[in-house]
Amino acid sequence: MRVTGYRIIPTVLDWGRRIGDVNGVMPGDETASSIVLLDTDTDLVGVAVGQGSLIDTVFPAVEGEDPRSVNALYDRMLAWSFKAGNAGAVFGAIGTIDLALWDIKAKAAGEPLWRLLGGRDRTVRGYASGLDAGLDDDQLHSLYSGFAQAGFTAAKLKGGRNVADDLRRLEVVRDALGVDHPVLAIDSNESWNVKQAVRYVTALERSVDLAWVEEPVRRWDAEGLATVSRQVCAAVATGENLTGIDQYLPLITGRAVDLVQAGGGWGITHFLRVASLAAGHNLPVSPVGFFGHLAPAAAAVPNHALTEVQGFSLPAGVTADWDVDDGRIILGSTPGNGLSFDESAARPPAISGTPAPEGPHVRPADAGLRMTLHG
Repeated sequence: MRVTGYRIIPTVLDWGRRIGDVNGVMPGDETASSIVLLDTDTDLVGVAVGQGSLIDTVFPAVEGEDPRSVNALYDRMLAWSFKAGNAGAVFGAIGTIDLALWDIKAKAAGEPLWRLLGGRDRTVRGYASGLDAGLDDDQLHSLYSGFAQAGFTAAKLKGGRNVADDLRRLEVVRDALGVDHPVLAIDSNESWNVKQAVRYVTALERSVDLAWVEEPVRRWDAEGLATVSRQVCAAVATGENLTGIDQYLPLITGRAVDLVQAGGGWGITHFLRVASLAAGHNLPVSPVGFFGHLAPAAAAVPNHALTEVQGFSLPAGVTADWDVDDGRIILGSTPGNGLSFDESAARPPAISGTPAPEGPHVRPADAGLRMTLHG
């Protein structure tokens, strides 16, 4: 079996709400999405939702290769791009191809990916994550009530601008979940400096039992993250934006992270390596970003804590062999990663000009520079 080519099909994901965080909010309910199909000289096609750009820069590393040699091909893609650097969008392209390769490998074996990877239990515990900075209190309550109906008792709120607002919104989420002791977390998306993070989280913890605070300071600031971890009760979570296990080493060895995260778009192989590194230091691991990317791998590692579930929608044209119930992702038995794609049902995103100057992917000018608590 050999990899022969790839196709990138643009489509959209309708969230049913405006998504955003402390850095900004998307202008509408839909975001662009890319479906990457990896072709072989057989009838097997690998399906991945991920990074469509820069696939061409790393595809030559897998072209003509046996797709079942996933681990070796992952390192070959890293080696292929090492001079220019394999972070950012290049790492996303590598991760997307990796997802498709694992899909082919599991299909070739006639097994669902979670079983091929060694999983025993097809259920993966999740937490609700509404990407909810753009919602008012009524919308927030409605969103998390929907998560509660699916059995979720853990939730992560986007926050970091105003203590009083965050306390009120955490209470809204707690009420919506409808259980006595929900697991609550807050994600500031790297918007604080160290002193502000400690003061802010301490202020929240006077009223709320926070399980973790996510990315309180910059993702690479091992000393700063360690300081926050020592001075607040909540665990410190980070890692979703780190590319390559080498970036985790100073955080883990410096005791700067309590909940090790891995981005869903970076691929199965990356997650497995991060999970192994974390397990070697007795730390839990948590996948971030959910279209089913990492749930099969999460089912196969011993230190999985919770997987982020951002909603119940999939990109137009994509269907999945899994259910979400009892606060868990229940993986199916179809060979492969569980994703299938009907190109005729794809819906290309509306044509737009240059990227918006504001939004969750643009760092505000005052991020990390604010010295006071708001509210």
